[in-house]
Amino acid sequence: MGFLIETIFGGLMTGMLYSLIALGFVLIYKASGVFNFAQGAMVLFAALAMARFTEWIPQWTGISNPVLVNVLGFIAACAVMVAVAWLIERLVLGKLVNQEGITLLMATIGVTYLLEGLGQTLFGSDIYKIDVGMPKDPIFLFEKTFEGGVLVNKEDLYAALIAAAMVVLLALFFQKTSTGRALRAVADDHQAAQSIGIPLSRIWVIVWAVAGIVALVAGVIWGSKLGVQFSLSLVALKALPVVILGGLTSVPGAIIGGLVIGVGEKVSEVYLGPLMGGGIEIWFAYVLALLFLLVRPQGLFGEKIIDRV
Repeated sequence: MGFLIETIFGGLMTGMLYSLIALGFVLIYKASGVFNFAQGAMVLFAALAMARFTEWIPQWTGISNPVLVNVLGFIAACAVMVAVAWLIERLVLGKLVNQEGITLLMATIGVTYLLEGLGQTLFGSDIYKIDVGMPKDPIFLFEKTFEGGVLVNKEDLYAALIAAAMVVLLALFFQKTSTGRALRAVADDHQAAQSIGIPLSRIWVIVWAVAGIVALVAGVIWGSKLGVQFSLSLVALKALPVVILGGLTSVPGAIIGGLVIGVGEKVSEVYLGPLMGGGIEIWFAYVLALLFLLVRPQGLFGEKIIDRV
């Protein structure tokens, strides 16, 4: 039983990271109706910016305190992602208002390749390290409940807690602030929001900036675990089946979908992997998403597309 609990815990912690990335898809789609295929590239670009700024800041300023360097690097990377959001709205979305969804999707695919190429040009193509001081040694939990306890990696636990805190902050932002209410109004009806004086261009910059900061947090966590490399954008695309499962218009769906996929792929890999030759974690999420597309295309909590037309 203890081993099963360990596997489920590992899946929940990985799933929370998937949920964090999936929120970027959901936020942008709800506010602008754009399926942001570039979210994975945004995670990579943000992580590259963080990794390189933490290398450059000591060289530029002589600051050697690792905490201060990480804080300054994070602030600089946030500024970069806000600038990216502004440029995307100014040069791409602003030119494609009221265009077909497929046109907007193709535009985000173009943004994907642009960010990947620009990231390589600005920050280099090596594997970079992000060290934010998260402990990597394991700990035992519930020793009194299960014989031997449950072995959990501290880094995974901290990463899951950070992701959960980010999710809570985003929920509060959307529910309790005037900007969040404006974003929800735009999500419900663009024309009605414009008619009461809500500027779409400013809202789109805000939501892309928020998605960029979410991508930065996810990129820092994944970069700390795996190193910052160009395969990171492929890891981030695991959020695609998460939003299909949870629903493209649902923030709770992104959270629950991430947890379901995280647990499902871990349990399947551990218990079915030996029987099927392993590698289940690579394709499990996509097969599950395909099944949901056949049975319930709108996902667990999403709206039917016909209802939104």
